[in-house]
Amino acid sequence: MRKIFFSILFFAFIGSLSAQEIALLQYGGGGDWYANPTALPNLLKFCNQNISTVIKEKPQTVTPGSVDIFDYPFVHMTGHGNVFFSSEEAENLRNYLMSGGFLYIDDNYGMDQYIRKELVKIFPNKELKELPANFPMFSYVYKFPQGMPKIHEHDGGRPQAFGIFVEDRLVLLYTFETDLGDGWENPEVHNDPAEVRLKALQMGANIVKYVFEN
Repeated sequence: MRKIFFSILFFAFIGSLSAQEIALLQYGGGGDWYANPTALPNLLKFCNQNISTVIKEKPQTVTPGSVDIFDYPFVHMTGHGNVFFSSEEAENLRNYLMSGGFLYIDDNYGMDQYIRKELVKIFPNKELKELPANFPMFSYVYKFPQGMPKIHEHDGGRPQAFGIFVEDRLVLLYTFETDLGDGWENPEVHNDPAEVRLKALQMGANIVKYVFEN
């Protein structure tokens, strides 16, 4: 647990002298945790080139029950289908988040009905709260006055960002009906217009910068 605390302090005060790492969560239940393979590397490259971060651009993979998760101040999770956390994994994730870690979950379409019930295992006494458009993350580097941008159509709903807080610190972010990860992928994967991809990358950069500095 102390690894998280000192990792965040080191980033805050030493900054560019040491490269940080972001990990991808390999979860159980049958969902495709490995979806969007080019997304996270592209985002990390964009951050390093545009917002003065120093992050290793090849993300590692970590499982929710592993002690190795405490080596990463930021863990990303995505996919389309079922998600399942055992009681031991939920406890490990809770300890990770309570001790300074951060989990960003992006619904790649079809995850919502599964992830919500699994989050109850992690924080049975906390609820996802929708983040308002004036939440600092939406203007931390790049300005999104309407809040979370819409990247892919999905069911046509409005894009939403939800959070779980521990003592006023955002420890978990869940985005729904936006699919930032698709916008981070290589251009030929989804053939998104350049301006759509840029919005997705800029919002992702806001998330990364906000997490590492707060």
